[in-house]
Amino acid sequence: QKQHHHLRFFVVRDERSNSIFGVCAEKTRASGFGVFFMSFRAATVRFDSSVVLSSASRHHRHRLGGRRAMRKTGATAVLHTETQKGANARTITSTKEWNALKDHVKDIEKTHLRDLLKNYDRCENLTLEHDGVYVDYARQRVTEETMEKLYALAKASGVKEKINAMFSGNPINSTENRAVLHVATRAPRSKVINVEGSNVVPDVHEVLDKIKDFSDRVRNGEWVGHTGLPLTDVVCVGIGGSFLGPLFVHTALKTNQAHAEHAQGRNLRFLANVDPVDVARALNGLNPETTLVVVVSKTFTTAETMLNARTVRQWIIASLGKEAVSKHMVAVSTNLKLVSEFGIDPKNAFAFWDWVGGRYSVCSAVGMLPLALQYGFETCEQFLKGAWSMDEHFATADFEKNLPVTLGLISTWNVSFMGCDARAILPYCQALAKLAPHIQQVSMESNGKGVTIDGTPVDYPTGEIDFGEPGTNGQHSFYQLIHQGRVIPCDFIGVIKSQQSVYLKGEIVSNHDELMCNFFAQADALAVGKTPVELRAENCPDTLIPHKTFTGNRPSLSIMLPELNAYTTGQLLSLYEHRVAVQGFVWGLNSFDQWGVELGKVLATRVRSTMHDKRNEGKMLDSSDGYNHSTEKMLNRYLQGKAQLKYDTPSDVFPCDLINSEECRPPSSYA
Repeated sequence: QKQHHHLRFFVVRDERSNSIFGVCAEKTRASGFGVFFMSFRAATVRFDSSVVLSSASRHHRHRLGGRRAMRKTGATAVLHTETQKGANARTITSTKEWNALKDHVKDIEKTHLRDLLKNYDRCENLTLEHDGVYVDYARQRVTEETMEKLYALAKASGVKEKINAMFSGNPINSTENRAVLHVATRAPRSKVINVEGSNVVPDVHEVLDKIKDFSDRVRNGEWVGHTGLPLTDVVCVGIGGSFLGPLFVHTALKTNQAHAEHAQGRNLRFLANVDPVDVARALNGLNPETTLVVVVSKTFTTAETMLNARTVRQWIIASLGKEAVSKHMVAVSTNLKLVSEFGIDPKNAFAFWDWVGGRYSVCSAVGMLPLALQYGFETCEQFLKGAWSMDEHFATADFEKNLPVTLGLISTWNVSFMGCDARAILPYCQALAKLAPHIQQVSMESNGKGVTIDGTPVDYPTGEIDFGEPGTNGQHSFYQLIHQGRVIPCDFIGVIKSQQSVYLKGEIVSNHDELMCNFFAQADALAVGKTPVELRAENCPDTLIPHKTFTGNRPSLSIMLPELNAYTTGQLLSLYEHRVAVQGFVWGLNSFDQWGVELGKVLATRVRSTMHDKRNEGKMLDSSDGYNHSTEKMLNRYLQGKAQLKYDTPSDVFPCDLINSEECRPPSSYA
């Protein structure tokens, strides 16, 4: 270190080889604080004992608002705060807060939920509510002491600092050097959220205004198709977060009577899977003259999405001609060059940003465009307001009253301390049928990591296997295992006011009341169970007592919404998004990248090339192709069993009722 003219200099050296990589200068004048690097080469380096930096560029300067870290990935400069680096996963297991919880497990193992639920004060204390969303977690295997220790762990993990960093636009996705600002996509116009010194909220509302204008024109018949007919059918082409999130919201809204009135006469479908059966189902019965296609791909290069987009484009061209594409296809993308080359007018491309991750993108144009076309923009506004309500609560509420923080900590407790590997999401509301598949991606893609944010392998359980099904369907499917097999914490989600009211004369309760009776009963059955003593009192045969005994003591929590509409759907989405983030913050993970999905894509590219060559050569694979014997054998079996198509032959093959041609091959069923 050397002090000179309000600057303090640091020599930057490799920790392992001790070789010097460059020089860092820290500005020390009261007029401001800054750090910049003078000269160095691309490698991971460290300075000031707790922060790291590297970059492939020279004289690369970053202004930093506190002690920060920059980490090198390839030629990318990546920033993350000291709280991420120092207080998170690499050392979290050695903190006194983590070990206090480990020691506390033996105290919890001495308890049973049937006894804990008799404690009136505990039941009162283990409930939370915000803006109509009510959460009861008294059926979790926790006491007030457990929660105190969990909140202490959150503080030790820097959860508050990480929440603040996220809402401030800091690049907390360090492996991709990106901010994480899906919250900005639902922020009111008056908010200021900066990324690299620029307020992004006006950009968000510029896109929302464009969505409103376009969706209004399509819905009122001002924007028509190539032949002059109104566009009443929308097919949204996208995969992953471009599909699961919007589908979840659409499924939640379409049976709400008020929202259904706004969607009258309209049809929204999703095409995600590259399987041609999905194409057939998505287009079955649609008229190209009345169909608008929304292609969702940030880069316009996603393999599955673009193949599906080309397929649907050809469906339109075959019926209406090439010139119809610009009237029947729009895009959600940032790659205007490829959008234009595809045949879509770049003016009809709706932007979103690299600080919106795919699985967190439903509040961006990814979800808002198709949903506004179906339900009207006013419905989307209510959805965004609901999400923002929970966002603000997450950002500002004390941990002890904070729904996402508390639920995230409970999940952390179940996974890392109680040994529960899975979670069941059980909405007692058919309209939430697509919640579990969406949260599968949000949770498992976010926290399914084997290393901490700084690359250290984790030595403690993280992530959880999420699955679910609406009640009461799930009761007749997998609840057997939940009640008498593995211990799987459950989220029960109920709605006070049903979207549809049915009550038959002579019935004891309404249909919705019957559903909710199971909502209340199942949670108690898991918690309390049934003992051999109780069974004998009911004259149960001794031979059946082991089979009919329910151990109970199986954790769950209950979430109740006043009703399911656009606003509460937004609240529920935000609650789960932030709950997942809290888990990652405690575990010290980067919950906002997804490198685990890349390897399979790379290998598929090689298989694609091999399949193309072997088909056209009329040959089978052998050992010279470089695959392991198992893969070689399966590929050959696949090629031998397929119709012998030459891929370079210029012809389209479609199901007969989609495109009439001599080459069509009808599928057996579209059901």
